[in-house]
Formats: sequence, C-alpha cells, structure tokens
Amino acid sequence: MKTIALFLHQPRCSVQSGNGIIQSLTPYYRFKIFTRHQLEDNFFDDVDCVAFPGGMGDADTYDWMLKENAPRIRTFINRGGRYLGICMGAYWADRNYFNILNNVRAVQYIKQPHTDTRRPHAKACAITWHGQAERMYFYDGCALVGTGFETVARYANGDAMAIIQNRIGLIGCHPESQQFWYDKNYIKPHWHQGRHNQLLQDFVHELFCR
Repeated sequence: MKTIALFLHQPRCSVQSGNGIIQSLTPYYRFKIFTRHQLEDNFFDDVDCVAFPGGMGDADTYDWMLKENAPRIRTFINRGGRYLGICMGAYWADRNYFNILNNVRAVQYIKQPHTDTRRPHAKACAITWHGQAERMYFYDGCALVGTGFETVARYANGDAMAIIQNRIGLIGCHPESQQFWYDKNYIKPHWHQGRHNQLLQDFVHELFCR
C-alpha cells in the first residue's frame, strides 16, 4: 500500500479538506500527517506522495508554514516523489511557491476570461471530468493554464481544472468534499452522493501510474 504524507495546519490549511482526502482515499492509501514544524531527515523515506489540501494560503502564509520544510519537499519531488494539490495545494505548485511545474501557471479561475463566476464563495461549479458533466464544490479554486500536461477536468470556459503533469496532480475544485459541506440550502441539491470522492480515487490511482 502506498503512503501519502498529508500537510495540515488549521485554520490556514483546512482540516476539513484534509479529512475529506483521508476519507476518500483511506481504503487504498496509508497517511502520514505533518505540519509546519521541521521534519526529521528520514520522514519521506517511506512516502510515495506528498499532498496539500485546500485552505486560505497566500504568499505570506506559504512562507510561514513551509519555512522549515519546503526545501525537503522539493528534494522529495525531484527524486521521484509525487505531489497532489487540491485548491490551495494546487496554487502552491506554481512558480511563486514550490515551483514544480513546467510551462503551467495556477491562476484564479474567477479572473479568467469567460468564466461562469466572478465570486470566490462556495458553490457547485459546472465542470466536465473526462468529458462527463458534473457540478463540483468550488471555493476560489485555480485554473491551470499552459502546455505539456494531461487534462482530466475542465471548467465551463474550457480552462483546465484538474491536470497531471509527470508526477504532479493538481485539482482546482474539491472532489474530496463531504456531505456536510453541502448544508446550505442553495448548494444542498448538488450533493454528489460520494461520486466525487470516487473521482478523486481514480485521479490519485492515475497519478500513481506515472
């Protein structure tokens, strides 16, 4: 069984998103949790993938939360480790943060041309996942713009929402979302009955095939 090292640091890096990842993937993967505190030198020795969930991170948050461990994480990836980023975690793959992408930028979807939303608040966003129409939980997620990657899902305007580039897997929306995320009346009808958790499983399985 493969091992995923999952970064958590409430409230800026969401335990809610992290728990969703664990609940979606636990039948297939082991998890090691780490935070902003300095890791032991051998922490990644038995790790196959590092994962960063959603949250409210910006450049200052990244610098503070990853001050101790960013170089070690980059080394892990450069030596063949995989990276899974969801929402904030997808933004952090960008050149302004971990800088692990080739010819790809992670940009705010709400600021892209022809987007179907200009507001960052929670909503069920129209996407297509491997050509299948879905409405997936969105909270100011990124679009992935550039070349040289496999597109797994797209937003309504055609921008990539989920991609795999080599051993890097990024998702702008939240397929790890759980039922209680849909408590508000305006989004409740869009609860996916666990189907999006299965999409996340498929995505990670595909990432591990790289």
